[in-house]
Amino acid sequence: MSSSPQIDDSLRETIISRPDVILDDQHVMQALIGANDRSMGGNIVDLRGIAMERLEAQLARLEDTHRSVIAAAYDNLASTNQVHRAILRMLDPTGFESFLRDLGGPVAEILQVDRIKLVLETAQEEEGAAVKRLGDVLSVCAPGYIDDYVNGARGGTPRQVTLRGIQTGDARIYGDIAASIRSEACLRLDLGEERLPGLLVMGATDANQFTSQQGTDLLAFFAGVFERAMRRWLA
Repeated sequence: MSSSPQIDDSLRETIISRPDVILDDQHVMQALIGANDRSMGGNIVDLRGIAMERLEAQLARLEDTHRSVIAAAYDNLASTNQVHRAILRMLDPTGFESFLRDLGGPVAEILQVDRIKLVLETAQEEEGAAVKRLGDVLSVCAPGYIDDYVNGARGGTPRQVTLRGIQTGDARIYGDIAASIRSEACLRLDLGEERLPGLLVMGATDANQFTSQQGTDLLAFFAGVFERAMRRWLA
């Protein structure tokens, strides 16, 4: 009589009738391959086993890539919906002041930023009454300030959207929360012919919210909608 353990009849019939159950179970297959390797002894190289190990490693890498792609797609969809909701909220007000106040309130909340500030260049030396009333969301500055703020000493061709981390925010932009700002998005605005440029600045206390490695398409779209709305108000 053989000393090998006998398999249960019902289990044997199940395996024979449904071999796919075994083939689809990664852990069972690994156990069977390991038992086969041990039965052949340590002096025999199983090329088939080596090939299967490499295929399993490749499959694991593909699964990781697949999960990463899906996660990125969900993040992109969530960001797209967020920007679309912010744009719809931005277009609701029927007055210019309410338009700007909503920018620093509900729109900033939807975009999950700590502060949004509209910066306009002007040749006038004194601030108007409207600017003083809207100081939380609107700031005026001398011509050339926007280029200096965004590009600094780097020069070069200005980009419409600049994402970057910062050590501390500019008090003129962020006011009382300037010291806590760690990243920002700078959106250049073309306000039309014979008008000085504008800048929309979004600041966040999260250093990873805006980084130079992120895409800028959605923010460029937001800036395009905002500058077109501003042109109508300014007209």
